[in-house]
Amino acid sequence: MQVLVVEDDAVLADGLRRVLGEHGMSVELLADGHQADLRLQHADALAVAVLDIGLPGLDGYELVRRLRARGSALPVLLLTARDAIDERVRGLELGADDYLVKPFATAELVARLRALARRNAPKPGLLALGRLALDLDAKRARVGEKLIELSVREWAVLEFLLQQAGKVVSKQQIIDAILPWGDDLTLNAVEVYVSRVRLKIADTGVTLRTIRGFGYMLEAEPLAP
Repeated sequence: MQVLVVEDDAVLADGLRRVLGEHGMSVELLADGHQADLRLQHADALAVAVLDIGLPGLDGYELVRRLRARGSALPVLLLTARDAIDERVRGLELGADDYLVKPFATAELVARLRALARRNAPKPGLLALGRLALDLDAKRARVGEKLIELSVREWAVLEFLLQQAGKVVSKQQIIDAILPWGDDLTLNAVEVYVSRVRLKIADTGVTLRTIRGFGYMLEAEPLAP
């Protein structure tokens, strides 16, 4: 996940690079609005941009305005020291997707960036493994012609596990991936949803394994000889 951070406070910028890097993000730093505008003209590889409003050269508002005028749908989160409602509304009306008021908790920033990146990521219409298939458009889980009834949370867990099929994912990764900002989910609750999903996908040619101490892995069962 590649993130562009445009922040002229060198201490804050370096801290953001370190924190976001610890959460698996590749961070590119810029400190000037004009440089950022040039970079944003070639932003195809970026997952999300974090723009300070008070920048030298071009401010964050103007960067967002120019970005949207070029037709880019790149998710943008604005950082601002201005807590006035009209300032926040202005940024959103210009095309920003979210904002945070300084000072902010880095955990909140990480969660919001992941949510923005997920929202903008292209998704296949169908996920399949073994005889299990998820129609993402119709929100239907099937084994052949048989429907599997899933709650909203169970669906989200299974969709994420299918996206990561063959890889071990932790409970915290599941929480980070499936929760909209503002919701809450405990590690114990993840165990409950995983157990329910495991029961519902029995006999689908798919195994949901518990990797003790690490998390879970969804994999296709080996074919019978």
